[in-house]
Amino acid sequence: MSEDLGLDEDDSGAVLRTVGRQIKLWREAAGLTQAELGALIGYGEEQVSAVERARRIPKPEFLDKADEVLGAGGKIAEMKKDVAEARYPKKVRNLKKLEAEATELCAYNNSIIHGLLQTEEYALASFATRRPTFTEEEVDRRMAARMARQEIFDPTKARPVFNFVQCEATLRRPIGGKMVMRRQLEHLLELGNLRNVDLQVLPLSCQENPGLDGSFRLLKLKDGTTLGYVEVQLFSRVITNPQEAQILDTRYGIIRAQALTPRESLAFIEKVLGET
Repeated sequence: MSEDLGLDEDDSGAVLRTVGRQIKLWREAAGLTQAELGALIGYGEEQVSAVERARRIPKPEFLDKADEVLGAGGKIAEMKKDVAEARYPKKVRNLKKLEAEATELCAYNNSIIHGLLQTEEYALASFATRRPTFTEEEVDRRMAARMARQEIFDPTKARPVFNFVQCEATLRRPIGGKMVMRRQLEHLLELGNLRNVDLQVLPLSCQENPGLDGSFRLLKLKDGTTLGYVEVQLFSRVITNPQEAQILDTRYGIIRAQALTPRESLAFIEKVLGET
């Protein structure tokens, strides 16, 4: 199957229009109608038409089969990487790019487990709570994007360095139910033992918390620049202003100092897991 297009009109739209034009040119050169091509590659006429009009995002197998049937010699199949990037929502692509350029990533979360730390089941359950609800295609896109971002955890590399501070409430909020939450807590323990990951817990018993305004992230880039990233209802924003980024950096330093140490935090997570 291919996926309904729900992208912002940016470079991703240009990629999909290029792919659609190329498939149409190869199809017409082969003397095939959309229905005939669809029958040969296992898709319906409407799906082929939607891909050619850049209204649907083709899956990798669609491109592989079209390349083979149309005798494109790899010219269609080689567009899979560009299409994969276009598949994700714009803000996810931009965030993924920033994360890839960072030498250090820091994040404080007080409502949900950070996306980079989520299991598939937990992520799916979190998307299911969204109102208005996502379509099945939109959930698929967002799930793929979230899992793709987690590729940044490469055990063979020492960079980037990660520090996460999770409010205790996020460990006890049973999103997806007890079994999903148990697996999520186990996953946190696994990630917390990676050499370049510091995972800390801010207990609810802590009387002061500079992060009450909400979750936020810091990305420290190779050139020494520090960027902030905040996401609230309906809006997300990359903070490039040095003074504003410094405010978040200061708040994060205080939160991190108030949180349990990484070793204490893993023991705390084990305790919560035993209670779940």
